[in-house]
Amino acid sequence: MTKKVMWMVAGALALSGVSSVALAQRDPAYAAARAAGQVGEQPDGYLGVVGAGNAELRALVNAINIQRKAAYTQKAQASGATVEQLAFTSGCNLIQQTQAGEKYRTPDGVWQTRGAGAPTRDPRCI
Repeated sequence: MTKKVMWMVAGALALSGVSSVALAQRDPAYAAARAAGQVGEQPDGYLGVVGAGNAELRALVNAINIQRKAAYTQKAQASGATVEQLAFTSGCNLIQQTQAGEKYRTPDGVWQTRGAGAPTRDPRCI
């Protein structure tokens, strides 16, 4: 694990009150990977690697997903919902928030590039 990834995980534990998305967006490697279409949002609320990716990119995505799961778990305990319910709802919202040119995974598992219109989301998304 690189020092950068270890720092991200440690930061997530120390700053558990801060949104994992906000923390990730401060990371230049994450921003570059997102802009390059190497990572994208998924319906399950977690970030995914588009294609194979390299080890460092996969480690970065894993670290972000650890942060997200910790946030979903904390919110689930506070709200009485399940982690899966919160992750799904977040996935709906995160896909909706993608910008034109960014990648996201459709409900049928296909990676798409967001255009000017609305992204294709799970029909259960509100």
